[in-house]
Amino acid sequence: MWEEVGKNGKKWERGSALLRGFNPINIDEKGRLAVPTRYRAELRECCDQQLVLTVSPDKCLLLYPLPEWEEIERKLSKLSSLDKRAKRLQRLLIGHATECEMDAQGRVLIAEPLRNFAGLEKRVVLVGQGNKFEIWDEDIWNRSRDEWLAEESMDELSPELSALCF
Repeated sequence: MWEEVGKNGKKWERGSALLRGFNPINIDEKGRLAVPTRYRAELRECCDQQLVLTVSPDKCLLLYPLPEWEEIERKLSKLSSLDKRAKRLQRLLIGHATECEMDAQGRVLIAEPLRNFAGLEKRVVLVGQGNKFEIWDEDIWNRSRDEWLAEESMDELSPELSALCF
């Protein structure tokens, strides 16, 4: 069986918690986001700086290492084209997928249509989700986070979430 490896031969470890944490960042006047230093070396090794940006139904952007995106894309492509929800998700995620590369300074250019979709101005937050980052406008993130906290009740958790210890 073949394993997915980056150009340098290092295997991308799916499911690893490589991309975690909360990082407030500025986007520069050219629309570039500087990936925090603590992630750069691992991203260089696991995917040779090759990344994919796409939109999320949550109105943020998703930033994937290329090997992780390719797995998501394979799964999305296998969904039935007769299922309306699946087709919409394919159109959103695959249709907006944009390959990008970290430059020598660790910056990623976010294309203007993607910035407009997510309402990204100057201040953004990079939110690690294990296999990807979410990129949010800082104000939208703060409002959304506060809404999520207000509407969630820990008394009404599903059995699966109730078993989670944290």
